[in-house]
Amino acid sequence: MPEGKIMKALSGFYYVKDHDQIIQCRGRGIFRKQKITPLVGDYVVYQAENDLEGYVTEIKERKNELMRPPVANVDQAVLVFSAIEPAFSTSLLDRFLVLVESHHISPVICISKMDLLSQEETEKIEKFAVQYEGIGYTVIRSSAKWEDGLTSLLPYLEGKISVFAGQSGVGKSSILNALRPDLELKTDQISSSLGRGKHTTRHVELWSIGSGLVADTPGFSALEFSELELEELPGCFPEIADYGERCKFRGCLHINEPKCAVKKAVEENEIPAYRYHHYQQFYDEIKTRKPRY
Repeated sequence: MPEGKIMKALSGFYYVKDHDQIIQCRGRGIFRKQKITPLVGDYVVYQAENDLEGYVTEIKERKNELMRPPVANVDQAVLVFSAIEPAFSTSLLDRFLVLVESHHISPVICISKMDLLSQEETEKIEKFAVQYEGIGYTVIRSSAKWEDGLTSLLPYLEGKISVFAGQSGVGKSSILNALRPDLELKTDQISSSLGRGKHTTRHVELWSIGSGLVADTPGFSALEFSELELEELPGCFPEIADYGERCKFRGCLHINEPKCAVKKAVEENEIPAYRYHHYQQFYDEIKTRKPRY
């Protein structure tokens, strides 16, 4: 049976790439019964009725999967956050980072629209960028208008499946258009009344850029920690996981426990206060969420 990779999912069809050929497939009914949804990025077995149409019959084991955005077997996530329009949000960025870390996907932070900043605004964003780099994250300052800012992103895409994700309106599609102009992905302006962008990407699709594959995904502005457990949360903050090894009590969750090395590090400004504040927020959110049945 032939095999391939799902490159696009749209209106109930899965577009499977097998070497240089794209086969338009539907999923077998058994997937619905098993409550399994084929995802872009899946390695699949398919049965072709002719050169152009077929059915996905089997989904190979996944390395990982995301549901928002819906994509599987991701090597890294390029988290695109604008420096302005909409305003840079460490809270939303940390939500994305926690989601990515929880799926063991390597994140790359890309701060877009840097060309629109004043000198004072640039210094403020640069301070955040340096702090995230201090934690161990890769941070790229970019603009769709800066050729050098975009070429610095290219080496990180080579040979990998990367998902571009972030708040809507931050310039994901503009950056992809600049990296590969023939894509001609639709972009739109920021809504002045809402302060956020309109959703311009309507489906998930993998595009070839260099030797890598990149997923342009629908933008969204909210994330829920529906699958993450409290015990997993500290490991999704690298600096908290690092200092947590020095806590007096094993299994310290860094909230109310005595002799907590993490809280001490926050007091001594070794961990940014806003990062710990977000950790507390996410902890409370997970702790008070409704049970899943």
